Parts: sequence; structure tokens; C-alpha cells
Amino acid sequence: MADDTAGERATGDPDVVDVEARHRFEMRVDGATAGFAEYHRRGSDISFVHTVVDDAYAGKGLAGRLARAALDDARARGLAVLPFCPFVRGWIAKHPEYVDLVPEGRRAEFEL
Repeated sequence: MADDTAGERATGDPDVVDVEARHRFEMRVDGATAGFAEYHRRGSDISFVHTVVDDAYAGKGLAGRLARAALDDARARGLAVLPFCPFVRGWIAKHPEYVDLVPEGRRAEFEL
């Protein structure tokens, strides 16, 4: 039997895992993938490009938990965040304690 968790790394949030093979953080609820934040890594940068939460899980605050877990993971790994995804960019704007993850010289590009 194959190990379905190969290439996955826990983020500290019990419901969010970094599925590196798929280039995304996944939010899981009772073992089902409820949403994800897609990213691209290049050197010490992580670019968030797309965030989705399944309609069945809408309105439960899962997208915010997903963003927080992904950004906390980026901080722990010393990565610079490039929030091309409108949701992640908006979440950072509402939580200024995360603005420092975006390189100072690029904050204006993201209106942060």
C-alpha cells in the first residue's frame, strides 16, 4: 500500500499541510481537502498565486486559517512572501503583523 502522505509536511496547524509535490498548502476537514493555497517557490521566495475553498466549506473561516498557517510556515522557513493571490494579499493587509514577510522594496507593488 502506497503512503499517501509522501511529500507532505505538517505546518503546525493540524488541519493544514504543505503538499510540496502539488505546490500547495491544503486545508483538510475530516480528511477531505476543503481548500488550498497554491504557490511557486524560487530560491528564498514563495509566491502565493491562487486560493480556493470549496463552496461546501464557505463561511467557516477556513480560508483565513489556511492563509495564516501558510504564512506562519513561510516565516518559520525564512521565506519572503510575494502575495500575487488577491485573497492572500488582502489577508496580509488586514493583518499588518504579516506585512514584514513581503520584501520592503516590493510592498508598493502589492499595495501593502
